[in-house]
Amino acid sequence: MKKILFATENPSKAERFRKKLVEHNIEMITIKDIESKIDVEENGKNAIENALIKARAYANRVDIPVFAMDDNLYIEGIPDEKQPGMYVRRVNGKRLSDEEMIEHYSTLAHIYGKDGRLTCRWVYGMAVVNKGKEVTYSWSKEDFYLVDKPSDKVNPGYPLNTISVNKKLNKYFTDLTEEDKTKLQENESDVVTFIVENVF
Repeated sequence: MKKILFATENPSKAERFRKKLVEHNIEMITIKDIESKIDVEENGKNAIENALIKARAYANRVDIPVFAMDDNLYIEGIPDEKQPGMYVRRVNGKRLSDEEMIEHYSTLAHIYGKDGRLTCRWVYGMAVVNKGKEVTYSWSKEDFYLVDKPSDKVNPGYPLNTISVNKKLNKYFTDLTEEDKTKLQENESDVVTFIVENVF
């Protein structure tokens, strides 16, 4: 079985790909499984550049293929200088708490949104580094709404779920049931194929 390092410490991100890669005879490990954790300065201009920075840093430390990913948030209808991009939690140089994030983004929805709603999407970048070869891939998730009226539920660590509404079901992300999540699960087979093709 081939082995690949996913340059992340986020267990949710890891589980997103682990089972699918095993089906392709690839064992995925993460930063938590290796001894040499690195402080990587992610100072790229977009998700692809940050993914490359992380993948390169770890490819210099391990003797197996490495992949990394990053994400950006884009909001339609707001001024360019207010776009969060890579800095969803950092606004004007300050790292926001969950409560401050809810306040900041619901205020944007109130000021710029139509009926208090802004259309948004997450855009992802991935990089694989294997034996000195670098390849990248980008994709986006389905649009959703950021709204100016928060739900009464908060998911700690995921504050935007409190003011995010799924377009298909017209429900706050915090109100989605497990059944809803299964229905809405996006097919990321193209992403898995990208990883697999660049490991072998």
